[in-house]
Amino acid sequence: MRFASVYPHYVAKAERKGRSKDEVDRIICWLTGLDAEGLQARLESGADFETFFATAPALNPARELIRGVVCGVRVEELEDPLMQEIRYLDKLVDELARGKAMEKILRRP
Repeated sequence: MRFASVYPHYVAKAERKGRSKDEVDRIICWLTGLDAEGLQARLESGADFETFFATAPALNPARELIRGVVCGVRVEELEDPLMQEIRYLDKLVDELARGKAMEKILRRP
């Protein structure tokens, strides 16, 4: 699945709850180490999720502090590394949409 096909859904979910595209982008950049230009390039390239995460400049080590349930599955218990990265991102966007403060979303080790 292409990252660019899911990205608008992340943004729409956040915006429905009064949050912004910039906040979604900030979360993605925090998680992957991308800057705004790098994120835009990934969106334009049509990269799939596997390529998106495999080519991330620096996956944030604090992402392992992300805990909780997404789609009925605990993200910290996922064995497939790619699916875990995807669910980390899903969880962060969920927290944003639920109104959690950005400082809490962007975990500190």
